[in-house]
Amino acid sequence: MQEQLKAIQQEALAKVQEVNNLKELQAIKVSYLGKKGSLTQVLRGMGKLSPEERPIVGEVANQVREAITNAIEEKNTTLENAALEEKLQAEAIDVTLPGRPTKVGGPHLLTKVIEEIEDLFIGMGFEVREGPEVETDYFNFEALNLPKNHPARDMQDSFYITNELLLRTHTSPVQARTMKEYKGEKAFKMICPGKVYRRDTDDATHSHQFTQIEGLFVDKDVKMSDLKGILNLFAKKMFGEERNIRLRPSFFPFTEPSVEMDISCKVCQGEGCSVCKGTGWIEILGAGMVHPKVLEMGGYDPKVYSGFAFGMGPERIAMLKYGVNDIRQFYLNDSRFLKQFHQA
Repeated sequence: MQEQLKAIQQEALAKVQEVNNLKELQAIKVSYLGKKGSLTQVLRGMGKLSPEERPIVGEVANQVREAITNAIEEKNTTLENAALEEKLQAEAIDVTLPGRPTKVGGPHLLTKVIEEIEDLFIGMGFEVREGPEVETDYFNFEALNLPKNHPARDMQDSFYITNELLLRTHTSPVQARTMKEYKGEKAFKMICPGKVYRRDTDDATHSHQFTQIEGLFVDKDVKMSDLKGILNLFAKKMFGEERNIRLRPSFFPFTEPSVEMDISCKVCQGEGCSVCKGTGWIEILGAGMVHPKVLEMGGYDPKVYSGFAFGMGPERIAMLKYGVNDIRQFYLNDSRFLKQFHQA
């Protein structure tokens, strides 16, 4: 039996040396050391040996098993290292080659302008509020002093979903909702940015979808001078300290008195040019003192509270600030246009 064991060892070690892949090595391990392997079959005959022979044969059997196991483990390590080296060679990267630059995008120009405006008004104590883009007729018109069949509604051609639901034509409904929420008991300052929709013909200065930022300040003893101070600061921060403003009388159903605000033309410094059509001024936004009826419908006593409101289009702000001459450029997703403003 000892001779059988030595023969199995020599045969197994020879096969281990010849094998050249892990699958064949595993097969050798099973054929010699497995439950039905050659070594196991021989050891099952130890029961026929005398008590004196068993320890001797057992010691030889352990030596044979250990020798075969060690040889298989060494060969396994050698084959694994060879396979890893082959893979590394096949997947080698030449680090001396120049790297491929990764293109990094940036926020959309409108997003930048909106965030800049938000930061400015947050710094003046305004909160930022949002509302639904699908709005009720009540909040979009009636709560803003535009009852049904009022002729001023013609200023805002609308996308109606039902008789009482429409895509909002301005962000003013957020102002009405905020007043309702505070129930006439709290002074507040807020701005409401967001998308708005009007049935308009798209051209260089008009779009059926655009953005607005409207603001509202309601408190006791709010005056027109407060509004002018806020708008003057806004103009100088957005367009430069050298900008001047002027307020012209206008009409909005939800403010009384109402004004349009112009800024001095930065191209001609107010002297008159083709950009400002020879006037030296460029219209930028609308504003006014909140109409008493709007305050009353919002739950505020107009004899106690007053306020001012303003509304602007970030597209117009961006066009004037960055020299964009067509509003459609903001929505065409033309990377040639958009990438110009990543560092703006």
